[in-house]
Amino acid sequence: MQHTPRTRHAARRALLGALLATSLMAMAPALHAQTTKAALPGQGITIKPLRSSLAEEAFQTQLVVRGLERLGYKVEPVQEIEPATAHLAVSNGDATFMANHWTGLQDAFYANSGGDAKLWHSGAYIQGAVQGYLIDRKTASEYGINNIDQLHDPKIAALFDTDGDGKADLTGCTPGWGCELMVEDHLSAYKLRDSVTHKQGNYPALMADTIQRYKAGKPILYYTWTPYWVSAELVPGKDVVWLQVPFSSAAGGKKVDTRLPNGKNYGSLPSEEWIVANKAFIQKNPAAAKLFELMKLPIADINAQNLRMRAGEDKPADIARHADGWIEAHQKEFDGWVAQAQAAAAGS
Repeated sequence: MQHTPRTRHAARRALLGALLATSLMAMAPALHAQTTKAALPGQGITIKPLRSSLAEEAFQTQLVVRGLERLGYKVEPVQEIEPATAHLAVSNGDATFMANHWTGLQDAFYANSGGDAKLWHSGAYIQGAVQGYLIDRKTASEYGINNIDQLHDPKIAALFDTDGDGKADLTGCTPGWGCELMVEDHLSAYKLRDSVTHKQGNYPALMADTIQRYKAGKPILYYTWTPYWVSAELVPGKDVVWLQVPFSSAAGGKKVDTRLPNGKNYGSLPSEEWIVANKAFIQKNPAAAKLFELMKLPIADINAQNLRMRAGEDKPADIARHADGWIEAHQKEFDGWVAQAQAAAAGS
């Protein structure tokens, strides 16, 4: 067959078309990946997360980080900073969010940092947290102790004296966490300063000493909260008992009734943990706002993870593994949060 100029031109066009089609097919996966990546609402946006110095709050923060990363946000390493300063940093835009604001204890930090005008939250991340004072069950039963007001009795107070001054030594709250404000208010309101010393410092170290005293069969008096590993090691109702307070009192003169529906009063109401974010960031990022609103974490899951940390799994790699394991066990729920967050961005 003789090739004319017209047939040779047609052949070249066919060859070029085939080569172009082959090239496009080879590039398709990369183009799809780029398109998918570009479609993520957090693409190109950097987030700066904060948490307190309490290592046991890293787990819940990492779960939020994982969700943000799924939405395409670039999340910087979590910085440790005490709660009062953390609220200010988020308010000023020096940080983006914190996942460990405790209602009640840290209300003043929120208000003093601009409140709703500069900060944002929506719903509770963690519900049903409790806090208060406990003593070992053996001493409670032997001496009939069920109320912190009984520490006015020098003989009762001396049972919990660890340094020989005759006053009860209460393992208390680390300065700057917020819980120390409640303890200090209670000591004044119940006029216990002459009979009780609030021992403050590194809380985990103080509680380790307290647990050693318990194991040695000595009386113990301490403050704690849930979720935290302490109540998994010293189990309320089994090893220790909660003490009631004589009446309701709150730091800063705030009026609050801490009596429970059953009439008992342990000094505080069940509280919540909020994800608190910079309001200006939230207004520009509906996907992050929706994720923060949807995320929920059961207290029992935090207690279990915290106990693993107590057993030695407390390195960053361990906590990352715990977070990944939780997500895998709740994959459908977690994927649902991300999908709804993406939809919120698409609809804005």
